[in-house]
Amino acid sequence: MKDTVLRKDRVWTYEDYLNLEDDKRYELINGRLKEMPAPGFEHQSILGRLYVKVWEVVVKENLGEVLPAPFDVILSETVVVQPDIVFISQENLRNIKSGRLFGPPDLAVEIVSPSSYYRDRYEKFKLYEEFGIKEYWIVLPGEKVIEVWCLKDGKYVLHSIAADKSEVESCVLKGFKVKVEEVLK
Repeated sequence: MKDTVLRKDRVWTYEDYLNLEDDKRYELINGRLKEMPAPGFEHQSILGRLYVKVWEVVVKENLGEVLPAPFDVILSETVVVQPDIVFISQENLRNIKSGRLFGPPDLAVEIVSPSSYYRDRYEKFKLYEEFGIKEYWIVLPGEKVIEVWCLKDGKYVLHSIAADKSEVESCVLKGFKVKVEEVLK
């Protein structure tokens, strides 16, 4: 896209997103291009510990694939997100085309930072619910809390919440539990 003046007042599409010619990371939220700053040490450390725990279960049980960001999830022509961690079941692996997921993953995780709080807590919560992501984890490092939201009749219901020494449990990955203190050190 030669005229790379990133006008905020226009509606961006997936094709526009693909044609960006810079090295920055973006998400496309309802046609709005949102730049994503590089995450810091704490964020990446949490991502690594949680990713390994999910990956171990997914691989052991041959459930599908788990991937860390950056990885494009195309939910519509005007919604492209990069959750911090995604789990894609064996059944939904067929939706990976050209190295991207077209459609919802089975589980998405967002590790909230001060700059992403509103986007993760409200914008993405609504989008993930609307597009049918079965399970959404919101990780709040400052509060040392993890919330697990599960889709029931098209709406997210708080399935599990834990702080400090407690643990959360997945609804998609049956029997999978994570102790907060092991992830949020």
